[in-house]
Amino acid sequence: MTARAMERLAVSVKGIVQGVGFRPFVYQLAQRHQLTGWVTNTSGEVRLEVEGEPATLQTFLAALTAEAPPQSYITEVMSSSLPACGYAGFEIQPSIAEPDKYQLISPDLAVCADCRAEIFNPANRRYRYPFTNCTNCGPRFTIIEDIPYDRPLTTMKAFTMCPDCRAEYQDPLNRRFHAQPNACPVCGPRLRLVAADGSAVAGDDAVATAASLLRQGKILAVRGLGGFLLACDATSEAVVSELRRRKQRPAKPFAVMLPDMAAVEKICLVSEAEKSLLTAAAAPIVLLKLRAETGLAPGVAPGLKYQGVMLPYTPLHHLLMADAGQPLVMTSGNLAEEPIARDNDEALHRLGEIADYFLLHNREIYSRYDDSVVMHEAGAPRMLRRARGYAPYPVRLPASGPPVLAVGAQEKNTFCLTRDDNAFVSQHIGDMDSVETREHFEETLGLYRKMFRIDPEIIACDLHPDYVSSKWAEESASAGRLPLVRVQHHHAHIAACLAENGETGRVIGLALDGTGYGKDGKIWGGEFMTADLAGFERRAHLEYLPLPGGEAAVKKPYRTAVGYLYRLFGAAGLTQAAGCLRGVNRSELELIARQTDHRLNTPETSSAGRLFDAVAALMGIRTEIQYDAQAAVELEMAAEGVDTDAVYPFDIAVAGGMKIIRLQRLLAGVLADRSAQVPEPEMAARFHNTVVDINIKVCQSLRVDTGIDKVALSGGCFMNRRLLRQSIAGLEARGFKVYTHRDVPANDGGLSLGQAAVASRMVNGSGLTELFLAGN
Repeated sequence: MTARAMERLAVSVKGIVQGVGFRPFVYQLAQRHQLTGWVTNTSGEVRLEVEGEPATLQTFLAALTAEAPPQSYITEVMSSSLPACGYAGFEIQPSIAEPDKYQLISPDLAVCADCRAEIFNPANRRYRYPFTNCTNCGPRFTIIEDIPYDRPLTTMKAFTMCPDCRAEYQDPLNRRFHAQPNACPVCGPRLRLVAADGSAVAGDDAVATAASLLRQGKILAVRGLGGFLLACDATSEAVVSELRRRKQRPAKPFAVMLPDMAAVEKICLVSEAEKSLLTAAAAPIVLLKLRAETGLAPGVAPGLKYQGVMLPYTPLHHLLMADAGQPLVMTSGNLAEEPIARDNDEALHRLGEIADYFLLHNREIYSRYDDSVVMHEAGAPRMLRRARGYAPYPVRLPASGPPVLAVGAQEKNTFCLTRDDNAFVSQHIGDMDSVETREHFEETLGLYRKMFRIDPEIIACDLHPDYVSSKWAEESASAGRLPLVRVQHHHAHIAACLAENGETGRVIGLALDGTGYGKDGKIWGGEFMTADLAGFERRAHLEYLPLPGGEAAVKKPYRTAVGYLYRLFGAAGLTQAAGCLRGVNRSELELIARQTDHRLNTPETSSAGRLFDAVAALMGIRTEIQYDAQAAVELEMAAEGVDTDAVYPFDIAVAGGMKIIRLQRLLAGVLADRSAQVPEPEMAARFHNTVVDINIKVCQSLRVDTGIDKVALSGGCFMNRRLLRQSIAGLEARGFKVYTHRDVPANDGGLSLGQAAVASRMVNGSGLTELFLAGN
């Protein structure tokens, strides 16, 4: 009898392949195909050898990717053939730490159906256990201290597994095999309920007692995966109002948590795509269209037609929702724009004046994490805030380059670290005004550098000299003697869109947002450029108009409206403003006019965001704001569902080779409609149509000039559903290929990706010496 030919394959698998059940999957696959060998985790990959007949090995190799665990993400499989060496069986070997290697790390995963069933099964040993998890779900990035992903390198090292949990952990056929957070009521983390002064609250079941307190109208701080959430009864206007007062959040909408999809469909219109987002392992907050009758307190999302909704994503949330029996507000555990509270003592100190009670636990959180926010619009998911469930999964860059640190913007800050062709955009950090946020920035940056073994060779920042992030970058570059690349704000927006779409060619870039420092020292924000990752040329913009009081005008859009009307119509503009802005007295109007005449703290701006603000004020929709972009958001809500093709007139002039979008006729049209008492929704829809018309006409003109038929849309204004949807449709109908954001936000939360992509491209193109001398 002829002996069977045997062969051995050495295989390496890269991607998200740790913490997702990949090694037990390989073990079971090898057993099924009667192959021998071994598999192990390393700091850079999953490595394995399998031995058997050549045909069987090829079948195994194909199944390795085709049947991979659902939460894994394979980026590369490399294999090489070796002579057989006679392995006796197949085993899972201990992990190998490699100092300079890194691999992708799984974000935290929503609780799976199997674990959810266990916590509601009285016969199961994990009945009502709020820290139940397995290989397919539970905390990942928030508990990892270093790689490879093994329990001693997580915050779970503080808990010694009991014999039952240890048996599960060591059984390759068990779904808890090497589930690093594996625990049970005997050996794992525990909850405790305390009052705001830290004193214990009596009761055998902390979750049931907490749910009872919520039903009584109390506000609770609940420690979750990445930090604390503030919870209260979402159906009580009095309770919601009290939370707003204590949290100092007068109007910005709150997210709500609902127990299941049936509850979501009672209050919202939900598409199949939105259902998929809600029930995915990332479990983000999803913005959904509200029904006419919701049962929610009006103060949850005042004046809005969309509601941020999430389903329970941890066992604790499921238990709390089941016991409370009503929709709950679930909002970030912070005061105003501070970072989310993470640790127990920190929460008691920072949230003690907000929450009545605290539901604490003793599983430490290593990385602070907010909830992600997503909408589905124009055929795709659109990231609005990228955090839990998505970060730190990287965006793939079009090409490899040297390691870069990009420090992002002043508001909605994220940073981005690159290694090879991976761009690791951090979770949402927040607004860089507070000391706490800057500490969060530095702490999270240190974690990313350690996890992904990145020692940056270049630092990139915004062009604005007064951004906290830019000043930090200057100091760090100087201290480390590193090149510093200053990237213009709107070029970074367009570059971020190009990077996530893998586009390296030149495009027409539309960057519409609120504020960005221009190369001429003015405030840009309504920009049309030709751009690639290496550079840009400004081709058109909204005309410069005054912003009386600077930041004061941002917070009081009526000041922007007055400045615009006065510049465009003179004294007659003040009379028009008096007619529209009835809450503003004549003396203040004249004061704003004098301020504009003398250019006292009155920068000039081409901002699209400020145009939205001015129009919202003139229409009587919002004259002062209580949260960022409130006027523009409410203007968008006014236009919701209005079907009209009407537009306001505008002009495109050319000066010095630059196309200037003149707004006098547009604003005259708004004033005429207001005088004729045209309904606000009709006016709002007409204004949105006009901005889309501007986008289309300018792009068509630039295509004639340049021959470019690709367009990239970026900037915070493109978080406006109607503007995004109609701009895409209008441009595509005219033969343009349109690139948009999906993986990172169109607002400043995506800016760091663009900064990193520009810096990396400049280095590849010019070299470090030229870059250090020239900057951008």
